[in-house]
Amino acid sequence: MRIARIAHPEGMTFAVLEGGQPDGTGATCREIAGHPFGQPEFTGKSWPIEDVRLLAPILPSKIVAVGRNYADHVAEVFKQGAEHLPPTIFLKPPTAVVGPEAPIRIPEWATRVEFEGELAIVIGRPCKDVNRANWKDVVLGFTIVNDVSSRDLQFADGQWARAKGLDSFCPLGPWIETNVDGFPIDNLPIKAHLTHDGETETKQDSNSNQMIKHIPEIVEWVSSAFTLLPGDVICTGSPAGTAPMVPGDRIAVEIPGLGTLANPVEEYRK
Repeated sequence: MRIARIAHPEGMTFAVLEGGQPDGTGATCREIAGHPFGQPEFTGKSWPIEDVRLLAPILPSKIVAVGRNYADHVAEVFKQGAEHLPPTIFLKPPTAVVGPEAPIRIPEWATRVEFEGELAIVIGRPCKDVNRANWKDVVLGFTIVNDVSSRDLQFADGQWARAKGLDSFCPLGPWIETNVDGFPIDNLPIKAHLTHDGETETKQDSNSNQMIKHIPEIVEWVSSAFTLLPGDVICTGSPAGTAPMVPGDRIAVEIPGLGTLANPVEEYRK
């Protein structure tokens, strides 16, 4: 089941996407009452996806991100081997979240901003100290996240809160896939396509099978540190291929089954 959060002529709501193509084209958005956790209760209202705007599919209380979870990305960014820099955990604030097609806004003092296309986990119920064998019990589903990062701030500050937490630095979407049992989490292609000066180039082209810590271990590890609430998001780490983006660019992150999360890049103006 694909759960989205949409803006429609009557307001905003959660909806189940039915039918259509793998990229969502032609789907029908069936409104559900209340929150998306548990068995959905349909209201009887529906809209073609072309008549609504997809929003960030969830508004998390926190975004817990795993850094340095792909060895090639560690070498690319930190110029060291992953054996010397193991995976780490950091937080992004909920105010960084934006939805599909919402602009990533870069302030003039962030001088080297890069995209990081990643698979994200959405938590489905309150949990703490989850055993990795039981990770599916607490997960609502999966979506795409772009862990936008200002490298200049990341290395100047010595910690990552500002570099990765600026407003609009956490695009999320376009929907949540809730088929936790059937989703091929250990063999998911992850691609990011950057459009610059009218030309599109595939920058990231990797697979979730390259993760150092895999999803069961990630859920166990993160939940040992934090109580996770319904709607919280865990970012599972970025593969190599990240690159700078500037105002006027467009970045699209693509994962089969989860669609494409695309956002324009703009200059932030006060």
